[in-house]
Amino acid sequence: MKLRRRLALIRQGAAALGDAPYGEGVAGIGRRRLMTAAALAGIGVAPAHAHHGWSGFDTDRPLYLEGRVTRVRWQSPHAQLELEIPASLKLPPDLARRALPAQQAPVDGAAMLRRAAVPRRPERSWTIELAPLSRMDAWKVAEIKPGETISVVGFGYPNEQGEPVLRAEYLFAGGQAYGLRSSPAT
Repeated sequence: MKLRRRLALIRQGAAALGDAPYGEGVAGIGRRRLMTAAALAGIGVAPAHAHHGWSGFDTDRPLYLEGRVTRVRWQSPHAQLELEIPASLKLPPDLARRALPAQQAPVDGAAMLRRAAVPRRPERSWTIELAPLSRMDAWKVAEIKPGETISVVGFGYPNEQGEPVLRAEYLFAGGQAYGLRSSPAT
C-alpha cells in the first residue's frame, strides 16, 4: 500500500475516533495514541503529514516554488495541490518587494521573502499543502484549477529530505497574495 493511502486511512481512523489532540474517541483511543500505534505497527508516516503542525518543517529555510498546477484536492483537512515546477526555476526579482497582507507583520513576511530560495532537489513535482478549507474560504481564495500557474513561499522538510512537500505560508494566485497561516484581517 502506498504511503499516502496508508496515511489517508490513518487520518480517517483518527477523525472517526475524535480529532482532539489529547482527547479520547468513542473507542477509548485518542488521536495521538492512534498515530503512535500506527508508527509502532510499521506504517511509515512522514512526521509532517502525521500531524498538522509546523514542527516537521524547516522554518529556517523558506522555499519559493512557481509552476503549473497538475492536480487539486480541495478537501479537509487542508487543500492540497500538485505543482509541476520548471527545471529552470529562479527567484523572481520582485519577490522581496511583493506586497503582503497587513496581518502578516508579526511573522515578518518581508524577511521571509528576502530569505526564500529555490529548492536544491531535482524533483519537478511537489505537493503543496495549503491552509484548512475554512481559512481558504475566509480569504475568499477561488478554487484553484489544474493548468493554472501559481507561486508559493513556504517550508519543506529539513535539508529537503523525504517527499517533495511544501507547507505554504504565502500563496500568490490570481494577482493576489494570501497569508495562509492566519485569517484575513477584518
